[in-house]
Amino acid sequence: MRAKLPAKEGFAERDGVKLHYEIYGDGPETILFVPPWSIVHSRVYKAQLPYFSERYRCVTYDGRGNGKSDQPAEVSAYALDQFVADVLAVMDATGTDKAILVGLSFGGMLASVVAAHHPQRVKAAVLVGTAASVGPAYPYMSMEHFLTRRDNPDGWNKYNREHWLTNYPDFAEHFIRSIFSEPHSTKQIEDGIDWSGGTTGAVLAKTVEARTIAPGFDVGETMYRSIRCPLLVIHGDNDQIQPYARGKRVADITGAELVTIAGGGHNVLGRYPAKCNALITAFLDRVLGMAAPAKRKSRTGKTKKALYLSSPIGLGHGRRDIAIARELRKLHPDLEVDWLAQDPVTRLLAASGERIHPLSARLASESRHIELEAGEHELHAFQAIRNMDEVLIANFMIFQDAVEQGGYDLVIADEAWDIDHYWHEHPELKKARLAWFTDFVGFVPMPSGGRHEAFLSSDYNAEMISHVERHPGVRDRAIFVGSPEDIIPMSFGKDLPAMRDWVPRHFDFSGYVIGEHPRSFGNRADLREALGYRPDERVCVVTVGGSGVGTHLIRRILQSYPMVRATLPELRMIVVAGPRIDPASLGAPDGVEVRAFVPDLDRHLAACDLALVQGGLTTCMELAAAGTPFLYFPLRNHFEQNFHVAHRLDRYGAGKRMDYAMSTPDMIADAMLKALGTQITFRPVESDGAARAARMLAELI
Repeated sequence: MRAKLPAKEGFAERDGVKLHYEIYGDGPETILFVPPWSIVHSRVYKAQLPYFSERYRCVTYDGRGNGKSDQPAEVSAYALDQFVADVLAVMDATGTDKAILVGLSFGGMLASVVAAHHPQRVKAAVLVGTAASVGPAYPYMSMEHFLTRRDNPDGWNKYNREHWLTNYPDFAEHFIRSIFSEPHSTKQIEDGIDWSGGTTGAVLAKTVEARTIAPGFDVGETMYRSIRCPLLVIHGDNDQIQPYARGKRVADITGAELVTIAGGGHNVLGRYPAKCNALITAFLDRVLGMAAPAKRKSRTGKTKKALYLSSPIGLGHGRRDIAIARELRKLHPDLEVDWLAQDPVTRLLAASGERIHPLSARLASESRHIELEAGEHELHAFQAIRNMDEVLIANFMIFQDAVEQGGYDLVIADEAWDIDHYWHEHPELKKARLAWFTDFVGFVPMPSGGRHEAFLSSDYNAEMISHVERHPGVRDRAIFVGSPEDIIPMSFGKDLPAMRDWVPRHFDFSGYVIGEHPRSFGNRADLREALGYRPDERVCVVTVGGSGVGTHLIRRILQSYPMVRATLPELRMIVVAGPRIDPASLGAPDGVEVRAFVPDLDRHLAACDLALVQGGLTTCMELAAAGTPFLYFPLRNHFEQNFHVAHRLDRYGAGKRMDYAMSTPDMIADAMLKALGTQITFRPVESDGAARAARMLAELI
C-alpha cells in the first residue's frame, strides 16, 4: 500500500516523448525529485514523498526509458541534453517556476546541470550518491568495459552491452544488489529489482551509448564552480556505484555541505530514509528558513508529559495500553499523556476520555494496509510487515515531528515497530526516553515460505538483535507482556541465539496485561443482567478484531448458526463486525445480532457462554482470564497467531484451536455444541500486569 497517493498526475510532452509526473501536497514551495538512471523509476523516492509533501508541494516523474514514461527508440534520445531538457519540461508542465531539486545518482548530475545553467529555476539542491563528471569513477563503468564481449560474465563483467541484451534480469539483479551494499537490505533490493522491470536491457544500453554524444553545455569543473544556490551532498562511504570520493570532490568544488553516511551504499535515501529525511529537513530550514517542524518547547514546573503509541492492529493493544496509562497516573498524578494513534484505536481512546495528538490525523493507516495484504482468512504477517515499509517510514517521520515539537519526557511504544527500528538505526534521532512493549519477540518463518522465507526472517531477527546489542541505551525499558514461559522454545534463525536465552537478557517481564481484568467486573450473573442477557439463553459472541481480515470467518460462522440453533433453541448469537466491516455486507440470518463496534467488548466476552474469534493474543487472553470457552481460528500464514499465540494459549490450557481451511460450517457447529456442553478450567491469568508495567514506567519519569 502507498502511504500517500498523488493529488494530481499527468504527462509532460517534449519532442514527442511523454514523461509521466505526479504531484503530492500543496505547500508554498516545491521540491522536484529528479529521477536517477533509467533502471528505476520515480517510486525510488517512496520514503521521501509522503513526509515532505506534508509541508511542500512535491513533484516527481519517471525518467524517459522507465515506468509510465516513453521509451524512445533512438540512441540520441538518451543524450544528457535530453534528460536536462526533461527536467525543465516537467517543471513547466507542472507550473513550477522555481524548485528545490533532490537528485539521486544520475539525478544528482541533472540537478547540478540545471542549478548551474538555469540558476533562476533552482532554489537549493540536494545531491545523493551523485553521479558527476568530476572525481574518480569505477573502471567497470567505462565505455570500454561496457563494449567488451565476454562469455558467461560474472560480477561487474555483467556491466556489458551484450549481456544486457541477452540476460537483462541477471544484470539488473547484480546492479541493484550492488546499490544496497549495506547488510539487511533485502526489502530495498526486492523493490529495486521490481522497478528495474519497468525498462529493458536494450533501452539501458542506449542510455550508455548516448554518453558518447557531447552535451551542448559545459559539465566540467567550471560548471560546478558556477553553482550558487545552497547545496547539500549526501554520500555513503561504501558506495559501489558512484565512489564516495566523487561526491566529496563535488562538495569541495562547490563549497557544498557534505554529509558522509558511514557504511552507506549508493541509495541511502532508500536504505536510511529517516536519517536522510531529517538531514534534508534541517538543511532546508538552515539555509532557506523553510517549514521545518517546530523545535521542542521548554517547560517549567513539575508537569510530566508522555507520548503513547498503541498498535492499531487489533483493539486489544488499545485496551491494555489504557489500563497501563491509568495505573501510571496513580503513580504520577501530574502526568499528561498524548496518544499518537490510528483508527480504530482512536475510537476506543475517545470513548475512554483520552487525549489524541492532532498529528494522529496524518498517520497512514496500518489497518488498511493489513486488509489489502490479506486473503481469505489468510494474512502472511511477516511479508505484510515487510511490505509496510513505506507506511512505517511515513508514520515514523510524523512521530518524529511530534517528539520534536512536544518536549516529552517519555515515549511509550506498544509494538510501534517503526519507532524501535529507526531510533536504533539512528540513535541521534532519539529525543526522549523510550519504553518498548511487546508480547512476542522474533519473526518465525511459515513452512509455505520455504528456505527463502527462513532466510528473510532470520535476517530481520539478526538486524533486531544487532540493533539492541549495539545500542542498548535506545530502549530505556523493554517490557515483555507476559512471563519467560510465554517465550516460544525456538531459535531466531540459523546461527542466531535461542529466543528463551536471548529475550530474558534484554527484557523485563510484566506478566500478562488485561485491559481490565474480569475479576473487577463483579458477579457474572449481575454482569449478564447489566448487559441485557437473560438467564435462560446461551450467548455466543463472534468477534474478529479491528481490521477487515475476519470477514470470511464471520460468514462461515454465520452458516453454522442455524445448525446450532436447531439443537440449541436458546442460542443467542452476537456478531461484533468491528469498525472496518460493513455489517450489512455479512448477510446475517434472522436471529443474529450484528454490531459494528462495542467499546466494552471485554465485558461481553466475560459474560457470554461461548466466543468464536481469530487467533489474536489480546482477545484470546481476555477470554482465558474470564474463563469463557472459546474457539479460535488462527489466520493462515500468520506467524504470530500460529506460533507465539498458540504456544501461550496452550500454556494456559485455554481455547480450542480450529483450522479454518478444514472447518466446514457443520464442523464449526459441532465444535460449538461440544464447547457449550463441556466444563473447562483455565490456568489463572495475572490480574496485576498493568500495575507492574506502570511501576516499571514510573521509574523513567
